[in-house]
Amino acid sequence: MSALHVSNGDATDLAGTGLAERILYWRDTLHEGPVPALGPEELRRVRADFLLSEGADDRREADRMFLDRDEALAAHRDGEYVLWFEADLYDQLQIIQILDRLRALGVPAQRVTLICIGDHPGIARFGGLGELSAAQLRDLATTDAPVRLSSEALDLAARAWAAFTASAPTDLAAIAATRSVELRFLGEAFDRLGREYPSTRDGLSLTERRILAAASGGPTDAGSVFTRAAARETRPFLGDTWCFAILRRLAAGIDPLVLLEPSETYVDRHSVIHLTRAGTQALNGEVDQVALNGVDRWVGGVHLQGHHVDWRFDEGTEVLTQRPPRPGRQ
Repeated sequence: MSALHVSNGDATDLAGTGLAERILYWRDTLHEGPVPALGPEELRRVRADFLLSEGADDRREADRMFLDRDEALAAHRDGEYVLWFEADLYDQLQIIQILDRLRALGVPAQRVTLICIGDHPGIARFGGLGELSAAQLRDLATTDAPVRLSSEALDLAARAWAAFTASAPTDLAAIAATRSVELRFLGEAFDRLGREYPSTRDGLSLTERRILAAASGGPTDAGSVFTRAAARETRPFLGDTWCFAILRRLAAGIDPLVLLEPSETYVDRHSVIHLTRAGTQALNGEVDQVALNGVDRWVGGVHLQGHHVDWRFDEGTEVLTQRPPRPGRQ
């Protein structure tokens, strides 16, 4: 049986390499929306519900996408797998989900090869495998990039997935501190994941703060906000669709942090973004966004909800803490 090649999306030209007869693209933005600790069938339903809430048009299409993906992975359990991924948070979460599934399916670790890179010769700011030609991807497979995984790597992935999907983030720091030769970008990604919790300083996630900062120079378009915010990331992971969803979230609430034109409910690259007084105060640490407007979003299995959340990211110590938040206004 030829190997099943798995990657994050069809921007990566695996078909053009001539190396991959069987290809599976693992389409899911796991750093957005609920990812609770559920079995595959229940999790498919939760993720499809989330996509529909964010504007997906067809429930049956969303259900079928997840079902076909899971069935394709399981159907190949007697063969080999080659995983083509990148170093950023988006990809690292997909990797641990896939490896956790393969471990549960009883696939021996030695039948799993991981090709995962964070840079590439000749590219000053590597953005992903989609930037590489089919020839470059084919050459990549002949370097030392492919790593045959061990059972320890699958165990680590399972622990990371359990930490990510847990209802409290108590084990995220342990994964962030992990240093693995095989899953070498996992610790870095989990450090970045922890910064998606509201800050003790202003109630903003790091992504929210970077988006506000990108809009702070005066009225600008959403496409420029996305580009500027992404440029601040060491390893960009956020697509423009999800950046625009965050802008809609920041525009909601009693005291919105941004104003959107021409519509408060629809954002595209041409939408005009205005930072409000509250948005400026949040950037200055004078307003706590959670205390001011409340929060209703998920980070993995953790549902952050209301005007007080148990878990905050402490900018001073750079760790998640259960310290109470600051007042809404200073």
